[in-house]
Formats: sequence, structure tokens, C-alpha cells
Amino acid sequence: MTQILDVRVLDFVGFRRRGNSEMARFSKKITDFLTTEEIRQVTRPTDRQGALAVGTSWALITGAFALAAWRPGVATIFVALVILGGRHLGLAILMHECSHRSLFRTKWLNDVVGKWLCAEPVWQHLDKYRKHHLAHHAHTGTAADPDLVLADPFPVSGMSVTRKFLRDLTGIAGAKRLYALLAMDTGYIEYTASAGAKFIDQTGRTKWDVVKTGWRNMRGMLLTNGVLLGVLALAGHAWLYLLWIGAYLTTFSLFVRVRSMAEHGCTDKTDDQLYNTRTIIAGPIARLTVAPHRVNYHLEHHLLATTPHYKLKRLHKLLKERGLYDKSHIAKNYGEVLRIVTTPAS
Repeated sequence: MTQILDVRVLDFVGFRRRGNSEMARFSKKITDFLTTEEIRQVTRPTDRQGALAVGTSWALITGAFALAAWRPGVATIFVALVILGGRHLGLAILMHECSHRSLFRTKWLNDVVGKWLCAEPVWQHLDKYRKHHLAHHAHTGTAADPDLVLADPFPVSGMSVTRKFLRDLTGIAGAKRLYALLAMDTGYIEYTASAGAKFIDQTGRTKWDVVKTGWRNMRGMLLTNGVLLGVLALAGHAWLYLLWIGAYLTTFSLFVRVRSMAEHGCTDKTDDQLYNTRTIIAGPIARLTVAPHRVNYHLEHHLLATTPHYKLKRLHKLLKERGLYDKSHIAKNYGEVLRIVTTPAS
């Protein structure tokens, strides 16, 4: 799907019900609030800003490693784990941008940089994710939404959220995610970027088939992580790679959970994306952890899906000034979101 087609179909018109197929829709048109020129400006990516976003994430990763290597200790390792967990999510967010081909103006940069510098280092697959994610946009809030399972359980009790966070920080949730990724990449379950994967019939498959499938799907992840480990080893600090894995199993699990519950949890039960998606105002700490690369402007992303993340704040300001958000879900911060999703249903 080209960028122009993505904008025109997903954003300007919106999806309507067709026959028996439930399709996500908007009750208002974005063109009623923005001019064609304004839409063109906010959806136009640049290669320079795309490269800056990727470079910034890897610079923060380098800085986290350097901090821990400079003075290993409880405090520096804790800070490194927080930064690295946020950058695991940050790279996943940049992969998400590339799935819309909105990070770079040059199409092939979205595919190449999105795969090798964003997706593979954090054990993601750009092409598979793109298919999954565009289905989420097309069916948001409907039974056909592949991510509906992430929002449906809320609200839950505060104790339930606490247990979830503890499973994240102790690595239990991360270990389950690794098991699921291994099962997906070796062909035992279907690919999903959310939850509820279906098992694949193994009739006729040999162990060699499993190995070949696993190698085909995991070689990019193994190569990029091998390069990372090699660079750290050449720097004389191979042990720092344990922090990369540790953050993936702990802080990243926590951050991605908070981000996930914030975007659609406890919004309206409707297929109208003005009301089934939330934007959260994020401060500096949130942008470092749960909301890298302006992912907190999630409503704006659903309204104009090919808007580069570095223009979402501008889009938010324009639409707010023109009254589009009168009844939409806009949270003041992530603390407010946590209070919302832990409020028992009346």
C-alpha cells in the first residue's frame, strides 16, 4: 500500500460498513478541519528528520551502555535499564512509522532502515507487522480488530494492574514473550503483534522444517544482535549485552504495557476512531520511557495515519484549535490513564 493510498483511504474518507464487513470509520472528515495544503504539510516526511529519529535512539542506547561501563553500580545499571527499555520501545515505534512508510520520504529507506536498524534488533518483523497493523487501522474497535484483545480487558482492579506490572519487572512477562516469538518464528503459532495467536497444524512437518523456518525468520534478529554484541566486545564490555537483554525482559515489558493500555483502553465501545482512541500529553520522563517518538499522539495518528511522528504535535494543536476534540479522549498524563483503566466499570 503506497503512502498516498494510505492517506486517501484511511484518513480523508474513512472506512464505512460494506455489506457484512465491519470497517473502522470516522463520524467527521479530517478535510472539514484542515485544508488540503495543511494535510499535505503535516503528512510530508523528510529523510533528514527520519535519520535524526533513528540516530537519536541509537545515541541514547550508546549513552546507556557508556554510563554503565563508566561506573558499574546499582544506580547506573538501573538508569541504563530504564533508558534501554525505552529505546527497545522507541525502535519498535520507529518500525511502526516505517510500516506506514512515514518515517522517511524515500520509500526504500523505510523498508531498509525500518528492518535493519529498528525492527530486527528488537526481534520484530517489519513486513509481517505492516500487514497486522494496517488491519488494526482498518478495523479499529470492531470484532475484526487484531489488537482489540489489548483493550477489551479494561477497566480492571488496581491489584490486577499491580500484578501485571510485577510480572513485567520480574521478567515473567518478558520470558513469555520470548517463548511466543520463538514459537511464531519456528512455525508453531501464527504471527501476531498483540495476543491470542492460533496454533498451526504440524502434520507432516519435520524437525528440519522447524529449523529452516526458524533460521529464515530469526536470522535478521540474530545478525543484528550479533553485531551489537560484537561491537560491545570490541569495546571491552561484552557484559553490557546482558543489559540489552535484561531491559527487553523487564523495563520494555512494563513500558509497552502502559503504552498499550493507554491508547485504546477504556475508550468508547464504537468503531468511530474519534472516540475509540486516546491521546496522552507526555512529559520528558514519559517520552523517555512509555511514549518515545510522540507515540502518545495516538488519536492524531489514527486520524491521519501517515503523519510522521515529528509532526503529530503540530497536528494535535491544529485540530484542538478547530474543535475536533470536544468529546474525544485526551488524557493530561499517563497517571490519569492509570486511574481511568483501574476504575471498576459501573
